[in-house]
Amino acid sequence: MQIIWHGQSCFEIIIPKGKGENITLLVDPPSEAKTGLKPPARTGAQIVLLTNASYTAGKEDLEKIAPGAFLIDGPGEYESRGIYIRGIDFNFGKAGVEQDAAAPKSFAMGTIYTIEAEEMKLCHLGNFSDKELAAAQVEKIGNVDILMFPAGDGKNFGAKEAMRVVSQIEPSIAVPMNYEIPKLKLEAGNLKEFLKTAGISQTEPLAKLTIKKRDINLEEAKIIVLNP
Repeated sequence: MQIIWHGQSCFEIIIPKGKGENITLLVDPPSEAKTGLKPPARTGAQIVLLTNASYTAGKEDLEKIAPGAFLIDGPGEYESRGIYIRGIDFNFGKAGVEQDAAAPKSFAMGTIYTIEAEEMKLCHLGNFSDKELAAAQVEKIGNVDILMFPAGDGKNFGAKEAMRVVSQIEPSIAVPMNYEIPKLKLEAGNLKEFLKTAGISQTEPLAKLTIKKRDINLEEAKIIVLNP
């Protein structure tokens, strides 16, 4: 599996299926007008996940980026091409209600996704920015191998809150996102501040994360920084 970060909350997840074939998931391709970031060029992604439509590419752009892709843009349970995906509503566990997949999308602030493939479980927290996850959300997310999480939002969700959320999930590998990078118009967290809070003085960013199940060490949690 390869994980490539394109800035903000946009990731390309490439899953090998054998015989030279891959399944590609694209999460949150950004709207350039709203974020200042260009979405990735035509990727050939077969599955697209949107955590929050307020700053992601619209339908016309999505058709150019990933023509014919299976689109998932809200809570529910999904299966496509042997990949199992669960969308969890941000509101679940707070007001005591869970948004049904058929409920109006306007009710949701956003969606958290878990992705199961290659005997690994990934979680993408979208633009989650509460002080912490509700116990019901943690339970729904479950055990996670790789977590993609906001390092902050430039407002009330800072490095300490981000570290608290990572500690709640306890992934084997945590990959920060939603932090300040060139051209980004949105308010975002500060990576250096988060790394300092996490007790990391130096880290060498990777162009992409290439990983297999056997590389996961349950006894040694890591924070891995990717270059956009």
